[in-house]
Amino acid sequence: MDQKGLKKIANRFRNISFFVLVVLLGALGLAYSYFIEPRRLVVSPAEVKIRNLDPAFDGLRIVAIGDVHGGSNAVDEEMLDRVIALANLQDPDLVVLLGDYVAHGYIHSPSRPYHTRMDVNLIARKLGGLRAKEGVFAVLGNHDGWHGDKKIADELRTAGVRVLQNEIISIERNGKPLRIFGTIDHLQMQKSWKETSAELRTIVESSGSGDLIVLQHSPDVFPVITGDLSISDELRLMIAAHTHGGQIRLPLLGRPGVPSSYGQKYAYGHIRENDVDMFVTSGIGTSVLPFRLLVPPEIAVITLKAGN
Repeated sequence: MDQKGLKKIANRFRNISFFVLVVLLGALGLAYSYFIEPRRLVVSPAEVKIRNLDPAFDGLRIVAIGDVHGGSNAVDEEMLDRVIALANLQDPDLVVLLGDYVAHGYIHSPSRPYHTRMDVNLIARKLGGLRAKEGVFAVLGNHDGWHGDKKIADELRTAGVRVLQNEIISIERNGKPLRIFGTIDHLQMQKSWKETSAELRTIVESSGSGDLIVLQHSPDVFPVITGDLSISDELRLMIAAHTHGGQIRLPLLGRPGVPSSYGQKYAYGHIRENDVDMFVTSGIGTSVLPFRLLVPPEIAVITLKAGN
């Protein structure tokens, strides 16, 4: 065989080898993102400097847990026990639960519209084990609404969790109030954004004064309560979930899919916009696809700092 023929064979071999390598790496990535990363529960500390925060709340520690999706890939009873134990170890002042406690099955019918992969009572009882100096507060998410907000809220309340649906509670430090405003899920907001903002502003105005933190399942509500639609000039922080941090983050390419009307903008972490801060957690469970890649399940520990 001449040299030209040998080169052709060598090139073909290289092409086949490259293809096999890509397939192997893809298979390894899928295996890792299905079997390993969804079980990699991490604590993600975040220090959030908040402009005009009352110094009384400097150092306040908030544990944020979103998108539990009990029964989704890797979120079994053992994982819930790990979440509770690890969250309690953070010695939080507040624990905030940010919705989507259930994961739904794939069989939908008029007689069985949405069934959950883990019993709601079990999920609620596990979350009832959370402890914080100032209390454990929850809002509901879109998956909860599909299953039945009232049923899930009742189960959480029975377990000792305070569920806030367009309600405000206040905590105090050194005689200074901090208002916690838990809002209904974004898909339950049936009015125009302008009307929704006005409605939320009315609730805030009737609650007195003091720094305000909003709990909301979806970060897409952020522009509805800030800027021209601001619900209060005392709004300091919004904490949200829903995006799962994209759930998959590819090297160099980023997050291929984020369930947000704003794409990557509100996908994860600390965002400051319209002079207000927001923190978005990647949550615990999975939804739609049972994979996580470079976005492990997290317990976010947010420490508030008075600053600029």
